[in-house]
Amino acid sequence: MKYALAVLACTSVFAQTGPSGLTRLLEGELSRFPAKTGVCLIQMKTGEEACVHPDELFNSASVIKIPVLVMAFQMADQKKLNLSDRIEMGPGDYRGGTGVLKLNDIGQKPTIHDLLTQMVVTSDNSATDLMIAKVGGVARVNQWLEENGYKNLRLNHTAYELFRRRAELIDPKYQSLTPEQLFALGTSDPRFHAKFQALADEIGANPKLAKSNDEFYERMKTDRDFWLGSMSPRDTMRLIASMEQGKAASKESCADMMRILLVQKSGERRLPHFLNVRVGHKTGDYPPAVANDVGVIYARSGPIAIAFFTQDNTGVYGETEDRIGEVARLIVEYFDGAGK
Repeated sequence: MKYALAVLACTSVFAQTGPSGLTRLLEGELSRFPAKTGVCLIQMKTGEEACVHPDELFNSASVIKIPVLVMAFQMADQKKLNLSDRIEMGPGDYRGGTGVLKLNDIGQKPTIHDLLTQMVVTSDNSATDLMIAKVGGVARVNQWLEENGYKNLRLNHTAYELFRRRAELIDPKYQSLTPEQLFALGTSDPRFHAKFQALADEIGANPKLAKSNDEFYERMKTDRDFWLGSMSPRDTMRLIASMEQGKAASKESCADMMRILLVQKSGERRLPHFLNVRVGHKTGDYPPAVANDVGVIYARSGPIAIAFFTQDNTGVYGETEDRIGEVARLIVEYFDGAGK
C-alpha cells in the first residue's frame, strides 16, 4: 500500500538516540501526575523528539476514533467511499455517551463527511459506530493498522459493544440487548424509553445495578477487554504526524482531517488550555479514570505532533486536565522560548 510505505518511510525522522533535555523535563512533570501517564511528541520542523513511556499501551477511550477517520479518507481517495453520500439513521443507529446526533430526529440523513466530523469534534458515538461499519468493521480497522505498521494501536469494540459490557455486569443475559434497547435504557427520550419501559423497570429493580458502574471502572483498570481501544503514545504520535505531513492520505484529505481536528469542541482544559496558538486535537475520556489528548500544536517555531495519555487517575479530574495543559505550555516554551 502506498500509504503504508509513506508512513514507514518517515519513521526514520522519529529516531531518538538518547534522552533529550525535554525528555528529562517531561519525566519530571509526569512523575507529579496522580495517574499512569505516557507522552510522545515531535517538533516536525526540526525532528526533535521527546517521549516518556512511549511504547506502553494505554486505554485509548475515544482517541481510537482517529484511525477510523484516516481509513475513511483513504477510502475516499481510492473512490471506495463517497463522503457526500447520506446515511439515514434508524432507531438502531443511536448511541449513548458523547455526541449530538442522538438528539436529532429519527430518520436524519447526515453525509459521511458529517459523520466523520461529528465523530471527532463532538466525539459522537452514533457517528463512530456508523463509520466503523462503513470502513469494514472492527477486524478491518485492526487489519489496516497492522498493514500500516501501527503495531500498538488496536480497536477492541464498537461503542455499542463496549456500552453493552456494563449491562452484562448486571446480568450476563443482557448480552442479547439490541443497540436500540441499550440506548433506550440510558435515555429519557420518550421515542425510545417508553417502548422498552418494562425492560427498564426490570433492570432498575436489579440489586446489581448500583454496583455495575463501579465494577466497570475497576475492570477497566486491569482488563483491556473493557477498553474501546488500546494505543501507545509513539504510534499515536506517528499517525498524527503523518496526517499533518500530508502522508496519511492525499494532501487534500489530510488538510481536511486537520481542519476537523482544529474545531474540536472538548478538552479545552487539556492541550490548548494555557496556549495562545492553534491546536488541532482529539480527546478521549472516561472520568474519573482516563483523560487523553492527542493532536498538533501549531507553535510559532513549527508544528508539534503530540500524544498524551493518562489512566488510573486518582486525583481530581479537572486538575489532571490542567496538568496536561501545563505540560503543553512547557513544551511550547521549550521550542518557542518563554516570553517570545
